[in-house]
Amino acid sequence: MQISAFPSFDLTGKKALVTGGSKGIGLAIASGLVHYGAEVMITGRHEDALIEASEELGALGGKVSWKVSDVTSKEEVAALFNHIDEEFGQLDILINNAGMNIRKLLIDVEEEDWDRVLDTNLKGIFLVGQQAAKRMMDQKKGRIINISSIMGKVGNALQTSYAASKGGMDQLTKVWAAELAEYNVTVNGLAPAYIKTPMTAHFLEDPERLRKIVDRTMVKRMGEVEEMIGPTVFFASDASSYVTGQTLYIDGGWTAN
Repeated sequence: MQISAFPSFDLTGKKALVTGGSKGIGLAIASGLVHYGAEVMITGRHEDALIEASEELGALGGKVSWKVSDVTSKEEVAALFNHIDEEFGQLDILINNAGMNIRKLLIDVEEEDWDRVLDTNLKGIFLVGQQAAKRMMDQKKGRIINISSIMGKVGNALQTSYAASKGGMDQLTKVWAAELAEYNVTVNGLAPAYIKTPMTAHFLEDPERLRKIVDRTMVKRMGEVEEMIGPTVFFASDASSYVTGQTLYIDGGWTAN
């Protein structure tokens, strides 16, 4: 067998946007993209956090920029992509990561709780993905990576709004993959289980809850943010050129049980 070319995970020269990139999974992913050579722009709603994160990422030696943006606002997302056009001239990689959760029993979920979660996790994904897709279709190349959750597949209590948003995101990944394939744009998702982040820290202080999570996974531990980097780089690079419409579960074996 003659191999014509071995896969490359090099992202040198690629331009990437990471929404929700100032902390947690988003910041870890941004650091991985920088490490593998991409020029990265991070966005979020809080300027102080973005400045701090960009300084941390800049220390890795790559080119990093930031812009305050609320993904739930069509006007702010449009302004963000106008800024990307000016700064980058193109967009090769979108990491659709911005998200939030409000944990309540079904009977306690308020309409405003539902709206906040769905607006950020699903409407925001749509608004950002739509703008990215337009540009990637024009340039006939690109990678869209939606950061989902195992809650899009499994049923856990207290997750009414969050599970609905992530299940919807997984379907968007499939639909967008079908629509964008002819333009050489791949769309894939990453669905982590419980990862140690600022978003999970407060409720994992409960030893009983932590024990249940650890017991549920095959590897008997929670995930670390750096374990999101390898799968992201794979989907962002040429190594995944024949993979689209997929959601990869990064869950220590949770969904295989």
